[in-house]
Amino acid sequence: MLDLKPEPVDIHRLPARDSRPLVLHIVFRFDTGGLENGVVNLINRMPTDAYRHAVLALREVTEFRRRIQRADVGFISMHKPPGSGIAAYGAVSRVIRQLQPAIVHTRNLGPLEMQPVAAWAGVPVRIHGEHGRELDDLHGNNRRMQWIRRMYSPFVHRYIALSRDLEQYLAGRVGIAPRRISQIYNGVDGDVFCAASASAGPAPLAGCPFDANTHWLIGSVGRMQGVKHQTLLARAFVLALQQAPALRAQARLVLVGDGPLRAECAAILHAGGVQALAWLPGERADVADV
Repeated sequence: MLDLKPEPVDIHRLPARDSRPLVLHIVFRFDTGGLENGVVNLINRMPTDAYRHAVLALREVTEFRRRIQRADVGFISMHKPPGSGIAAYGAVSRVIRQLQPAIVHTRNLGPLEMQPVAAWAGVPVRIHGEHGRELDDLHGNNRRMQWIRRMYSPFVHRYIALSRDLEQYLAGRVGIAPRRISQIYNGVDGDVFCAASASAGPAPLAGCPFDANTHWLIGSVGRMQGVKHQTLLARAFVLALQQAPALRAQARLVLVGDGPLRAECAAILHAGGVQALAWLPGERADVADV
């Protein structure tokens, strides 16, 4: 992994001469998250003889990169300070000119501002993906954010919307021509994420104090940040047990994931006197088993 502070240097793991087109994925931060896991799945599953890849994070690349199973993927951390990315334009442009990608794929609003940089650097194909709402614009009503997306649209060749709602948002409120938008859902590996057989029942889970065969489990798996709103589920669990105390014999809460809301959820459950009926294990690498 490279840390550019601020000048780009040779990027290891990327062959100097390779006829395969390079896809440069630009994200805000390459760490645990659904957007980032989507990038991991794409890289791991795209044909190795067809494309090669690099991941550029405007902030940093974390140990999450180890989920990528290919050995020929480069990682770049830009350590961009908060605020506008204009100050990072020069460094990002130098990286792009060094890598000479055939495709630049930005994701969500922060990295979108690197589309003019990619255009200026001569990248022939420029794609932008919309993966979800910002925390301060959950319903897509913020006109400033609509205007920002509209301003950068001339630099984007193709948009990818992960939901029908986001597709309609881009076409309607932002004003992107529908012919420039492809709506593609995230794929789920049905061989990995599948129900236990009825005969075998749920298998014991390492560290879990509850038994899925006897307890009624209510759960959530995801980053514990405001946009996910796990605190609402924690409060609902407390309220349910207050209104129906008999549920305490069987109802159990499982909140898997890490982030700033984890401590807040724990405090809500403790204040409600139900902390013994909840399990907050933090980040897990065995989500399919969970």
